[in-house]
Amino acid sequence: MEFTAKQIAEFVGGRIEGNPDAAVHTFSKIEEGHEGAISFLSNPKYTHYLYETSSSVVLVNDDVVLEHPVKATLIRVPSAYESVAKLLQLYESMKPKKTGVDPMAVISATAKIGEGCYVGPLAYIGEGVEIGQGCQIYPNAYIGDGVKVGDNCIIYPHACIYHGCKIGHRVTLHSGCVIGADGFGFAPNADGYDKIPQIGIVTIEDDVEIGANTCVDRSTMGSTYVRRGVKLDNLVQIAHNTDIGQNTVMSAQVGVAGSTKVGQWCMFGGQVGVAGHITIGDKVMLGAQSGANASIKSNQTLIGTPPQPPTAFFRQTALMRRLSDMQNELRSLQKELNELKK
Repeated sequence: MEFTAKQIAEFVGGRIEGNPDAAVHTFSKIEEGHEGAISFLSNPKYTHYLYETSSSVVLVNDDVVLEHPVKATLIRVPSAYESVAKLLQLYESMKPKKTGVDPMAVISATAKIGEGCYVGPLAYIGEGVEIGQGCQIYPNAYIGDGVKVGDNCIIYPHACIYHGCKIGHRVTLHSGCVIGADGFGFAPNADGYDKIPQIGIVTIEDDVEIGANTCVDRSTMGSTYVRRGVKLDNLVQIAHNTDIGQNTVMSAQVGVAGSTKVGQWCMFGGQVGVAGHITIGDKVMLGAQSGANASIKSNQTLIGTPPQPPTAFFRQTALMRRLSDMQNELRSLQKELNELKK
């Protein structure tokens, strides 16, 4: 479909500079822009592309100051990043959705499938499963016995939901993610380890998105919780009996150990590690590769191991780089002091 700059500006609440009738039919990165495409500029590092791009329309922040003429029609908005997200959501919602059950799908006679669902070939739906309306279950997805899935969920190929788990509305599970595998529970004995049965479940609330090859383990008893609005990147590990608060986001390779409670609106960078049996407050921001081994109070931005304010962390990092020189200076001073003593 094709839209004009005027129509787009009305949708995102923006202000046009240039030709309001400039038409676009696709998206493009600003550095790869071409005629008929819309791009956006939110990172100042890419500002120079604004004067070179061949995109027909570019979304820019209100505070962008032009230093040279531009060929593209600009749409000024408070946040170009948020506006392009809205446009991409609109674009995605306009794609036609598949419906119907493929004859090669394996569905238990006791399962209930809501209206308007798609179930692809070789998808497996076990006994007593309940699937809401408008769900998209792609080929080779696995939904174990007794699982409950809400409305308008997307379960991509090879995603796996173990028995008894509960999935809310508008949840997206990407390929290879595993919901409800056993928590890592073993008791040492004289000959090795006794497995502790994991008899709980996982509860995924509404509007959650879980990335490819991410694992959320079932609880020993009760439930592991991923609360409403949580977004987990690829390759994240959520251990048994954890509780991840609403609207928290975690980047790739984050690991949260068992029985830990994470608050609302937290942001964890890549490879953050969180120890078990601790509590992380609300709105805690942990920089990449931070290691939290004790509870953290709310409303803090921290980095490092143990986590500390960024200024202190960067100061210590700078000193670490000078340790070799400082050691040489200390040895020289010690040598001079010894000579003076003689």
